[in-house]
Amino acid sequence: MRASASPTSAEKIAAVENEIKVMAEMHARMMKVCSAKCIDQSYREGELTKGESVCLDRCASKFFEAHQTISEQLQKEGAARGFGGN
Repeated sequence: MRASASPTSAEKIAAVENEIKVMAEMHARMMKVCSAKCIDQSYREGELTKGESVCLDRCASKFFEAHQTISEQLQKEGAARGFGGN
């Protein structure tokens, strides 16, 4: 990206597309990890049990919180090194 000029429309679109890709990948990883951790693989019931629902809710919350913390730290380190940013 250019150092002094504002980003072009194509650059803005690419940035949004990249963010969507990152969020989709995070969601897929979260679903895989939390499902393996929280859902009984014997599938005895058609619906989630209360315990499974609570576990999934907590797992997703912790996963997202960790993702946010890591993203913020990476942005700070990138800014400190002089890489673009917001």
